Amino acid sequence: MSKVSATVITGFLGAGKTTLIRHLIENAGGRRLALIINEFGDVGVDGSLVKGCGDEACPDEDIIELANGCICCTVADDFLPTMQRLLDRDVPPDHIIIETSGLALPKPLVKAFQWPDIRTRATVDGVIALIDADALAAGRFAHDEAALAAARAADPTLDHDSPIEELFEDQLACADLVLLNKTDLVAPEKLAELEQQLGGEVRPGVRLLRTARGEIDPAVLLGLGAGVEDQIDARPSHHDDEEDHDHEDFDSFVLQLEEIGNPAPLLAALEKLITDHDILRVKGFIAIAGRPARLVIQAVGPRIQHHFDRQWQADEVRTSQLVVIGQAGLDRAAIEDALSGQLADA
Repeated sequence: MSKVSATVITGFLGAGKTTLIRHLIENAGGRRLALIINEFGDVGVDGSLVKGCGDEACPDEDIIELANGCICCTVADDFLPTMQRLLDRDVPPDHIIIETSGLALPKPLVKAFQWPDIRTRATVDGVIALIDADALAAGRFAHDEAALAAARAADPTLDHDSPIEELFEDQLACADLVLLNKTDLVAPEKLAELEQQLGGEVRPGVRLLRTARGEIDPAVLLGLGAGVEDQIDARPSHHDDEEDHDHEDFDSFVLQLEEIGNPAPLLAALEKLITDHDILRVKGFIAIAGRPARLVIQAVGPRIQHHFDRQWQADEVRTSQLVVIGQAGLDRAAIEDALSGQLADA
């Protein structure tokens, strides 16, 4: 019996993984897809954005959320039982797409495919690393190289790599294909520079492709036939010698807000908070008085995007929730107080 292929889509916070997956669903070409979506935080925003798209290739029951826990840290408790349920179906999916949290390491997840109950029935067709070209161009994945070199020269025994740098490098090191996404936001000459930079980070033979809004032919991504679980040791990681991987370097919490009348003051307040507190990611849904649809807010660093999504359901509470993610030490109380105060003064 042939194995079910699985594609792991990794990439840092806000790289565009959910947008890419929606594009894959809408252009599945007759494949029956199943999705496993993992998020860092208590509110499942990405899964909610994918559900309800009404595509027969991936009905809502084939979209499985693993929220409030990193998929690479909860393999035995969450991921393996989920995979087993999918594979035990009378008609298994043609292809399983796994979207990791933006803070997840892909390698421990791939290793789960070596478990006996999974290995004989599923294979990792490929690992896709999605890169936010605009964020990379702004230098949000690495320290200033000159300052870093000076610090290392002064004390070569110190580890000056940031958790963001290490995570970014680990995701690239495990990839079979790298997508430089959001290229429409970056000048062509800068894109060429970024491609040269990334070329030194990936393994030999790994292709690098440009995309905008995650739009790419699914045939390019699905069907790589890499069998990643059989050659995972050839993909080095900063965390290979660690028994456990945790996220003590990052904080996440949920902002609970009331229904608001005008989103403009909220967006302005968020822009200031992101700068003042060096927030990495904000995402969630806002209830706007008098509007039947929920407002989706997506912020990556200082870049904030928003649009109206689906209508609120009759049995849903019209509440506003925003997931805030940053490096360890985020001052939750100060962020909540500042947001409440700015909205009150608006």
